[in-house]
Amino acid sequence: ALGLAWLVGAATGATQPLRPWAGLSGAAHAGFPPFTRIADSAELDARLAASQQLVLLDFYADWCVACKEMEAETFPDPAVSAQLQRFVRLQADVTANRPEHQALLKRFGLFGPPGIIVLTPDGRELHRVVGFTPPADFARQLAALPSP
Repeated sequence: ALGLAWLVGAATGATQPLRPWAGLSGAAHAGFPPFTRIADSAELDARLAASQQLVLLDFYADWCVACKEMEAETFPDPAVSAQLQRFVRLQADVTANRPEHQALLKRFGLFGPPGIIVLTPDGRELHRVVGFTPPADFARQLAALPSP
């Protein structure tokens, strides 16, 4: 039955193994503010230069189980979602592991996802979270960060 649910879920566009029916309702990423995808360091630098807010950069990959857990459990949590509103939310999808992805990971000293880096508009790192983080812990960490 679980295999059939995953098969139907994959056919309808669901990307989270824990929520195979999400593709039917169009709610694969519902419940938390959307992230804007970036492709490389140049795009990140441009977004930072244009920002007046703190920037939350999420390193993500389709094959990353902890990334899927963050999307399914942590980001939709009401306390986390409320905190995410304070940030410019960017996501570096490093699924394909292209050279520009490797350079972006190297820039922040990451070996791979999941990794969440909070940056000031001038590019200074304020905070880092590596690995799955439960909603209450993540919300508390975000709430402790100052405004720029």
